[in-house]
Amino acid sequence: MNLFNLLSLFNSAYFLTPATPDSTGAEPNAMGMLVTSILPLVALVGVFYFLLIRPERKRSKKAKDMRDNLQIADEVVTVGGIIGRVLSIKDDTVLIETGGDRTRIRILRSSIAENRTIHDS
Repeated sequence: MNLFNLLSLFNSAYFLTPATPDSTGAEPNAMGMLVTSILPLVALVGVFYFLLIRPERKRSKKAKDMRDNLQIADEVVTVGGIIGRVLSIKDDTVLIETGGDRTRIRILRSSIAENRTIHDS
């Protein structure tokens, strides 16, 4: 008997047989079977929420708060790695001054990755 025949025999004997009453004579509970099949899926969604979704939302909220609380003369780092000091703040753009030659760059507020100035809160 080869492996394929053994697997097909097991499959037909175990998985394809109709449900029979257990030793108490009661029929299998369909609701219990539904709960036991959905419970691992619900647990998996919960794990994904607490390990992936929730920390990312916290990080996004913290970055948004940092960008909303920018002040003039703060030292910031952009997503591209440019370090500069804030000169003016408009709705969605920020004017920063970089380097010793005082180069001014206008950047989007959303491109600010870090505020290196420590404020007393």
